[in-house]
Amino acid sequence: MRFLTVTIVLLGSFLETALAEQATHGSSNGTGGTPGPLLHTKPLRISRAARITRAAVTDHGEVASRSKLWSTYDSVLGTAKYIDLTHTIEPDMPIWRGFGNITFSPAVNKLTGKPFTYAENMFVATAYQLTTDQMGTQLDAPAHFNPYFASSDEIPATFALRKLVVINISDRVAKNNSYAMTVNDVLEWETEHGQIPRRSVVFVRSDWSRSWPHVDTDVFPQVLLETVKFLHLERDILFHGHEPLDTDMSPDFASEAWLLSHGYAQAEGVTNLHLLPPVGCLLSTGFPKFLGGVGSYVRYVAVCESDWPHGVQPGTTPEAPLPKYAKALGWSKQGGRRDRI
Repeated sequence: MRFLTVTIVLLGSFLETALAEQATHGSSNGTGGTPGPLLHTKPLRISRAARITRAAVTDHGEVASRSKLWSTYDSVLGTAKYIDLTHTIEPDMPIWRGFGNITFSPAVNKLTGKPFTYAENMFVATAYQLTTDQMGTQLDAPAHFNPYFASSDEIPATFALRKLVVINISDRVAKNNSYAMTVNDVLEWETEHGQIPRRSVVFVRSDWSRSWPHVDTDVFPQVLLETVKFLHLERDILFHGHEPLDTDMSPDFASEAWLLSHGYAQAEGVTNLHLLPPVGCLLSTGFPKFLGGVGSYVRYVAVCESDWPHGVQPGTTPEAPLPKYAKALGWSKQGGRRDRI
């Protein structure tokens, strides 16, 4: 039976690979009959033999693996609450005063000079004119300040999942909008919750982002230089993060300069920290690998306990397929972006 199953899987892979290669290489590209990929072809019709093979594999009925990680997903992560800590990238979003604004536009077909449309091409695409890799929710690479340390594409994949600590200074910020977090704030937090775990991520909640996009990028909550030194040198954290787009307001970027020039990364522009507990969650970090990048647009997601009142659980919202909306996505000339209008 095992030999038969392997044979069926291999046969199915062979059939579908052959069909895919036919779709990619078996047609003219419109430039004199040279074989090559088309901008668009009709959906590939899978043969009856391939469908039967796929059904045989699908209906086998055995669990593919019983690994510890998959068991952990089933028992913990599969029922956890997921909370997005990321701002949406859009034109006219808040940005550091030294950088230019970003713009969106419909992507243009280089063969025709016209934008891709559903009517003519069956798909659309968007072109982004990005003035910097330092905007929105981000992860600063050390190379932002020191060329001898890691660029964005050199940050290891081990950053992907870590323990998350949230230190709340919002009550102090409410009284002083440029309040700077001190070492004493950290020690007070530890008195209540215990020592910060080694190699964890520490996010500083100030509630600055709750006014987004109507925020002041020149006056904002800060993290003192002595505090970032304490977190890294005494508590050995992986990186820290904050809601504003800078670490401090000093003219020489004191806290940020020390961090990055010593090889530490940092998160900026995080949001929704008011929805998180001080301890107990994990942080998922995903970002693109721009070659030689000194900053990255990031999707931070907190993974919290299943009984936490905030967040969404897998399977409780449409995922596959994703939801179909009442309004179509269209280009808004006024907004300079795609929107459901």
